Amino acid sequence: MRPTRALVFAAGKGERMRPLTEHTPKPLLAVRGKPLIAWHLEKLAALGVLDVVVNTSWLADRFAPALGDGAQWGLRLHYSHEGNQPLETGGGMLHALPLLGDAAFIAVNGDIWCDHDFTSLPDQPAGLAHLVLVDNPGHNAAGDFALSGTQVQSDGETRLTFAGIGVYRPAILARWRDVVGETVGAGQVPPRFKLAPLLRAAMRADAVSGEHYRGAWTDVGTPERLAALDAGQ
Repeated sequence: MRPTRALVFAAGKGERMRPLTEHTPKPLLAVRGKPLIAWHLEKLAALGVLDVVVNTSWLADRFAPALGDGAQWGLRLHYSHEGNQPLETGGGMLHALPLLGDAAFIAVNGDIWCDHDFTSLPDQPAGLAHLVLVDNPGHNAAGDFALSGTQVQSDGETRLTFAGIGVYRPAILARWRDVVGETVGAGQVPPRFKLAPLLRAAMRADAVSGEHYRGAWTDVGTPERLAALDAGQ
């Protein structure tokens, strides 16, 4: 059974994108005539996803006027507001979990653009997560993780960059406190922590699968990358 719920990370402040993000959240910046996040929503709807949670913080009040309730895509949008301080990827996912339910779900970074066909994602991760990896761009030459067959590992000879697209089981968060400990933000309510340490812990247990996607992908992290993407470069 394919996931029917998804999370789009959209809470970041987009500091490297200023001045563009002073009045517009990065996922709402336009690429080829529509907001970045709309590209994801279209793909999720085509996949059969019914409910999409959008986590928000910076300029949170701009999302509902721009996206509405999701009806234009045949979706139901739910907004998970994190307050004035974004909770990072791990904290944001944990905060959104009551809206995501108990089944596996898709999570996508709202500030990437990719022509990956979401229908090729597995219906369920074999373990706790399934990640899409891409070739390393110049701004991340060292990569993030290694791929050995279909298993993602923290280290290895051939490292790739995490595309910001994955399928997760809620259980990835079950022991988050044991993994992140008392790191900065983990003692806050709601807690603020990154997802990467939890993924690495799962990798040590061979519980993260992955795929190497060789199509078009952009981390829209600077105004220059946005302009190049918008121009079709």
